[in-house]
Amino acid sequence: MFTTAFLDVPALVRAAGTVRLPGSKSISNRVLLLAGLAQGTTEVHDLLDSDDTRVMLAALQQLGCGLEQQGRVLRVTGLGGRLQTREAALFLGNAGTAMRPLCAALAVLASTQGGQFELSGVPRMHERPIGDLVEALRQLGCPVANLGQPGYPPLRIGDGQVHPLDTTTPIRVRGDVSSQFLTALLLALPLLTTNAPVTIEVEGELISKPYIDITLGLLARFGIEVQRQGYERFVLPQGSAYRTPGSIHVEGDASSASYFVALGALAGIDSEVRIEGVGLDAIQGDIRFVEAAQAMGAQVRGGPGWLAVRRGAWPLKALDLDCNHIPDAAMTLAVMALFADGPTRLRNIASWRVKETDRIAAMACELRKVGASIEEGADYIVVTPPQRWQAASIHTYDDHRMAMCLSLAAFNPLSDAPGRGVPVRIEDPRCVGKTFPDYFETLFELAEAAAGAVPVIAVDGPTASGKGTLAAQVAQRLGYHLLDSGALYRATALAAQEAGVSLDDEAGLATLAAGLDLRFADHRVFLGGRDITDPLRLEATGGLASRVSVHPAVRQALHALQLGFRRLPGLVADGRDMGTVIFPEAELKVYLTATARQRAERRQRQLAERGVCAKLDELCADLEQRDRRDQTRAVAPLKPAEDALLLDNSELGIEESVQRVLGWWQQGRPFQRV
Repeated sequence: MFTTAFLDVPALVRAAGTVRLPGSKSISNRVLLLAGLAQGTTEVHDLLDSDDTRVMLAALQQLGCGLEQQGRVLRVTGLGGRLQTREAALFLGNAGTAMRPLCAALAVLASTQGGQFELSGVPRMHERPIGDLVEALRQLGCPVANLGQPGYPPLRIGDGQVHPLDTTTPIRVRGDVSSQFLTALLLALPLLTTNAPVTIEVEGELISKPYIDITLGLLARFGIEVQRQGYERFVLPQGSAYRTPGSIHVEGDASSASYFVALGALAGIDSEVRIEGVGLDAIQGDIRFVEAAQAMGAQVRGGPGWLAVRRGAWPLKALDLDCNHIPDAAMTLAVMALFADGPTRLRNIASWRVKETDRIAAMACELRKVGASIEEGADYIVVTPPQRWQAASIHTYDDHRMAMCLSLAAFNPLSDAPGRGVPVRIEDPRCVGKTFPDYFETLFELAEAAAGAVPVIAVDGPTASGKGTLAAQVAQRLGYHLLDSGALYRATALAAQEAGVSLDDEAGLATLAAGLDLRFADHRVFLGGRDITDPLRLEATGGLASRVSVHPAVRQALHALQLGFRRLPGLVADGRDMGTVIFPEAELKVYLTATARQRAERRQRQLAERGVCAKLDELCADLEQRDRRDQTRAVAPLKPAEDALLLDNSELGIEESVQRVLGWWQQGRPFQRV
């Protein structure tokens, strides 16, 4: 998962390949709570691993549930409806699918068994309404106290005493704010059916009905057969009791599938985008996003557990759609509308305003940044495609769906509007951890950038100038790939030693270099799967690498290998000819230097930290000799590129040097907001 402050997505033009979806958030947290309330042990397969499920798991563990991870299977041993812990403070982040159902379940358990619990979350959770659910629980006789603004978390559930609850009259709950209120009651109230049935009546028009269908289906899997009259009246039969199904599978997240259905509709030009983990047989309502995508022109095939999507009509066809049945996935339609042949109107989306952020206002603001014209109302949004695309820094509001949806705006080169080929910056990309931690990695595996669009920062300089450390830090801050070209030559030298190839055998060395299986990961270097980081750093290896690099055939053999490191979302490359030979078109070229004496002193300190004694004069002489060899070689001599920015780090610490380079980088980016 990207943990950078922002992530720049270059202009993208094609997509193809296969994505395996993470488990559904809605199903995952419902299953976890049901398994936690049931008697016995439930094996949960393919559970979503995300921020929202982690807070639910942490809460269940605090409450006394047994949790045992076995590969991709989680074994949950439930409470059997009996409190093991009667007092706890539960932090639930920004997970509505944890806050609302736990509020109801704990209210029932605390009232009937004598418990007291405090439920809180992040500041945004304390702005998300829960008052209608609280009022429904108070109708029963559950003591629920506000610890902040009335009608919103944080809450105190129960007071440590046993309270009789009234189930003789129907419990009434509003349905027009969030379907999670009804879901919470449906999940909690079977605990009260020992002596009589319990009835729930919905006031007003129920929104997001497909999510209630998910709840009812899962209740049936755990032994609760709810009787209902449409979506207005629900009866939990007397004697209902949670029974583990033994094993249950979490299907892929249909809301997350919407981004890849859109990806195929936009950029599946030559090949399909295949989606695995959710198919046309999905129980989630958001699978009906497929119908909306087809109405806009997408070509979709599918079956049990899979979909395959490619571009059909182009530009996409504008829509006027009631989105009550796909409230989360409808956000993806708002971004697809940027590529339509006219204005698209999305209606009946009032629930957007009480999600992780006010999504109507947020979407309107961010789509305007890329150049769209927007009309917004209390429960609708109208998106008119840009007349000219603009590079935009997208504020994500700590909302995973804003980040994932708006990343698709990077496909703007596909539009017929002028101003094509601009990048999109996603602020705080780590917010996708709520439901799809690897979203951006997955997107970059499927997508192809426009020619020359993948940015490169080249950092060149003499031996021991600190360019490797600088490049690694810059790459980490930007979420870019790293190419340590010196490691390629060092690895060639090591491979030659192991194979018995002379460092004067240019042809033999070139053959070795062309077949290097080299990988950089977590600040380690792997050759053929073997960690060679430590031997690569030895002074002796550096000297050997300098001898290897003088051979033109070796440099030619490594050229293509180095170009292959230029991958989405970007690359920081360090070496001695990155900006002059390998990436002469790099957007930023830095030439890092310091005097030989100063470099020798740094090297001496580094060696001392490893327990190696070295004489300063000898180190200095060795560096000067390497400099002369590198500067006078016939092929790609060491020198600054004509347009390189010189950075003398003699008096600068690493953080100061990193900030200097990042500052130069930001100055050259087209975004107004950082």
